[in-house]
Amino acid sequence: MKAMILAAGLGTRLQPLTSTISKPMVQLVGRPCMEYTVRLLKKYGVEDIMVNLHYYPEIIKNYFKDGSAFGLNINYSYEKELLGTAGGLKKVEDFFAGDTVLIISGDGLTDINIRNFYEFHKDKGCIATLALKEVGNPELYGVVKLNNSIIDVFQEKPKKEEAISNLANTGIYMFEPQVFDYIPADSFYDFGRQLFPEFVEKKIDMAGYSMEGYWCDIGDLEVYKEAHYDILMGMVNVEVPGKKLSENIWIGSEVSIDPQTKIVGPVMIGDHCKIQKGAEIYGPVVLGENTIVEENAFIKRSILWKNVCVKKGATLKDTIVSHNAIINEGQHLDGQVVE
Repeated sequence: MKAMILAAGLGTRLQPLTSTISKPMVQLVGRPCMEYTVRLLKKYGVEDIMVNLHYYPEIIKNYFKDGSAFGLNINYSYEKELLGTAGGLKKVEDFFAGDTVLIISGDGLTDINIRNFYEFHKDKGCIATLALKEVGNPELYGVVKLNNSIIDVFQEKPKKEEAISNLANTGIYMFEPQVFDYIPADSFYDFGRQLFPEFVEKKIDMAGYSMEGYWCDIGDLEVYKEAHYDILMGMVNVEVPGKKLSENIWIGSEVSIDPQTKIVGPVMIGDHCKIQKGAEIYGPVVLGENTIVEENAFIKRSILWKNVCVKKGATLKDTIVSHNAIINEGQHLDGQVVE
């Protein structure tokens, strides 16, 4: 089995965080979001990976390179014009050379058991198997109706009152090589809007795998914040960077914390951070590496990226702060996003 990480999207709903980077590179508890996907694939022994790129491609390539730092073989496919989820796969058909294909998103968060998913897919013997998860609002997703684990109906982003179920398509798929026969070459083609409805119409069996574990489509800023908090609260089985000092506090290397501070978890403090006298931090909070929190600053339920400076007496609540930002002395921010 080989994998394709979908990483070509624009991430417009995460603006302004994605104004200068692609969505898979948005920070998520001290790491790019896509790194959690890469680490998941490594965990389950999926070592040959293709990544499609479009928006700020060099940032992804420069970070992950050839994958050797992660013990993987990572390849890239640049799309000058977006080809859609299925069209992007068709472009790299030769890479898979008859192998089973795992499709997974570079801008979502999951701890899906890939081994169980693979075994289910092989047991059902279908060309395609979709990983499914129950959701509260089906309007945001493709939803399906199952009949003995076979998808009878596929409905893309229905109105809530028209939804056939709340069993959502997670964007995680297994395909057999025959799938390439149904995807046109050199054109835009989408799994959810075109390929899967075609399979249903032609009565080509697709299996539905009701996954256990965690899955989150990081579609907007509120969900982005909640994904952080889910990681810090242990709701998703991923490794948090840093050394775990207590049940819910992680600290990186060469961190300086004045003894006259107050830190209430869950909190992740990245490498080389400095927290000065009188500062108060109430989790869930993430401090990216090289962040400075000056005297008497107050931070609650906020996410700070790398190289941030929170000046003396500043207050942050429910706020996201991007790389290299300075929060001025005495400044008060509540529910904001700072570039």
